[in-house]
Amino acid sequence: MRGYEAAYRQSIEDPETFWGEAARGIDWDVPPERAATEGGWFAGGRLNTCHNAVDRHVAAGRGGQDALIHDSPVTGTVRRYTYAELLEQVSRTAGMLRGLGVGRGDTVVIYMPMVPEAVFAMLACARIGAVHSVVFGGFAAGELAVRIDHARPKVVLSASCGIEPSRTVAYKPLLDAALRQAAHRPERCVVLQRPQGPAELSEGRDLDWARAVREAEPAECVSVAATDPLYVLYTSGTTGVPKGVVRDNGGHAVALHWSMSHVYGAAPGEVFWAASDVGWVVGHSYIVYGPLLAGCTTVLYEGKPVGTPDPGAFWRVASTYGVRTLFTAPTAIRAIRKEDPSGNFAKKWDLSALRYLFLAGERLDPDTYHWAAGLLGVPVIDHWWQTETGWPMAANCVGIEELPVKPGSPTKPVPGYDVRVLDQEGRECPPGAEGAVTVRLPLPPGCLPTLYRDDARFAESYLSRYPGHYLTGDGGYVDDDGYLYVMGRVDDVINVAGHRLSTGAMEEVVAAHPDVAECAVIGVADELKGQLPMGFVVLKAGAGRDPAEVERELAAMVRERIGPVAAFRTAVVVPRLPKTRSGKILRGTMRDIVAGRAYRAPSTIEDPAALAEIAEAVTDR
Repeated sequence: MRGYEAAYRQSIEDPETFWGEAARGIDWDVPPERAATEGGWFAGGRLNTCHNAVDRHVAAGRGGQDALIHDSPVTGTVRRYTYAELLEQVSRTAGMLRGLGVGRGDTVVIYMPMVPEAVFAMLACARIGAVHSVVFGGFAAGELAVRIDHARPKVVLSASCGIEPSRTVAYKPLLDAALRQAAHRPERCVVLQRPQGPAELSEGRDLDWARAVREAEPAECVSVAATDPLYVLYTSGTTGVPKGVVRDNGGHAVALHWSMSHVYGAAPGEVFWAASDVGWVVGHSYIVYGPLLAGCTTVLYEGKPVGTPDPGAFWRVASTYGVRTLFTAPTAIRAIRKEDPSGNFAKKWDLSALRYLFLAGERLDPDTYHWAAGLLGVPVIDHWWQTETGWPMAANCVGIEELPVKPGSPTKPVPGYDVRVLDQEGRECPPGAEGAVTVRLPLPPGCLPTLYRDDARFAESYLSRYPGHYLTGDGGYVDDDGYLYVMGRVDDVINVAGHRLSTGAMEEVVAAHPDVAECAVIGVADELKGQLPMGFVVLKAGAGRDPAEVERELAAMVRERIGPVAAFRTAVVVPRLPKTRSGKILRGTMRDIVAGRAYRAPSTIEDPAALAEIAEAVTDR
C-alpha cells in the first residue's frame, strides 16, 4: 500500500485519478465519465445512496450480518437488525413516505431520539430521492420552528418522547409548539409512539408510525444524480440564523466509503461505534452512512458516557459487541475520567477487540489523550473536521500509514484537503506562526457544495475572506514536520461538548429578558466540555433586581428556547459592556480577560475603564 506522503501528493496533484479510483468502491447506475468537473464531483453520474448502504450488501450474500445494534441503557433494551432486516424496515418506511406524497427533491424533517427508526427514516429518504433534515432532539421548539420554516418539509417524522437518565422528555408538545410558531405547514406528521411516554395525536395531521409503516408497500431505490442533495443539516451561524449545510449524493458516498478504510482502518463485517447522536454530523457520517456504506456493523447507543448507569457504560458496550473502532468526543472521555480517574470500570470489561479510539469535535488536550492511551493501551487518534466538510480534514490515517502521534495535534491533512494557514493579508504563515486555517479550493468530494437556498451566504461565509480558499473559521498553525495544530474558533460560534452553538442565538434569548438592556455571550474554556457560554448583561436602569435571580431566569430562558445542550449557566451583571467607538462589543478582549490572558485596550475603544469593570466582575465570581 502507498504511504501517506504518496497518497496525499497524488490527491492534491492528480485528484482526477485519485478520486476516480475511490469512486470504484461505489455502485453506480450511470458511472461518471470524470471525477472532477465544473458541475461538481462526479457530475453526470447517477446512483442511490441507500442501495450502496443496504441493498448491495444483501445482494452480495451478507444479508445475515448485523447491520445495526441499538443499545439503550435508558430503556434496558437491545435491538439488532441484520442487513436483510434493515432492508425490510427501510423499504417499508420509504413506502410510507411515498404514500404520503414524498418524492425526489422533497424535504422531510426528522426530529427523533436515538432509536432505530431514526436511521430507517434517513435511509428511507435517501431511497426515494427525498432530502432529509435531522434536527437534534435536544433543541427546543423555537429552534425546531426555525428549521421547519427554512427546510419547508412535506412531512415531519418524530417520536412521542426521548429518554434521559433521570427523566422522559416529551417530544410531541415541543413539535406542536414549533408548528404553532412556524409559518410553514407540513402536510403530515408521523409519530413513533414509545411506551415510556405515548403522545396524543392531532386528528387529520398526525399518523401513528407503526401503523403507517405496517400498511405501506415497500419502495424500491430511485436513481438520483450524483450532484442531487442527500440531506441538509443546520449548523450554527454567527448571525444566530442557522446555516443549512447541503450534502450531495455522489461525493458523499465516495468520500465516506473511502474514509472508513483509509482514515479509520475499518473493514467490512467489523463493529464500528460512533458514540454521538444522529442529530449531529458525526451521527450522519459515522453512525449511519459511513459504516453501512463500508459493510460494517454500526452501534446506535441511547445513553450517556456516565450515569447509564456508571462510568463503565462505554466499556460495557465496546466489550459486549466486540467494537473494533470507537469514535467519540473528548468531552465524553473527560466525563468518564472525572467519575473514574483510576479507570477501574474499564478494567471490569474485556476490551481486547478494541483497536482504535478516535476523538473529534473539539480540541483534544494532551492530558486527556495520555489518560485514555494509558488506560486502553491502543492508539488514541485525534482528528479534526466540521459539519461543513462531513468527514475528516486532518487525521492520522491509520488505514494508509500510522504516523507518530504528537499530543495536541490531529496529525496531518487527510488526502484531498490542501490545508493552508494564512495571515491577515492572505500570505501563507511560516511553521509555528498562528493564522487562519483554510483549505485551498477545490474542496474534495463529500464537502458542502453550498448552503441550502443561500448561495450568497455560502460565498460570503466561506469563500470571500481568502479568495481561492475555504475558510474553516478555526485558527491554528503547522509545525516544521507538517503537523497541524487547531487552536480554536476565530468567530462567535462556540464549541460545547463537540456541539457548535451560536453565541448570537443565545444573545437574542438573553436580550429578550425584560430587565436586560444589553448583553454579550462569549465562550470560556471548560475542563469537561471544552467551552461553555458565559453571559455578560447590563440591566435596565431602575431594574432593582437581585443579580442571582436574574441569572437563574436567564439560564431557564436559554434552556427553554435553545435547549439544555447550550449548557448556559453563568450570567454576570456588569455596569456596561466594553465597546469600540462605532459600537462593536469587544468580545475577543473579554475572552482574554476571562481566560486570565494579557490584553491591551484596542485603540478604537470608547472607554478603557469598561475593561477593568469586566475584570473586576469576573474576579468577584
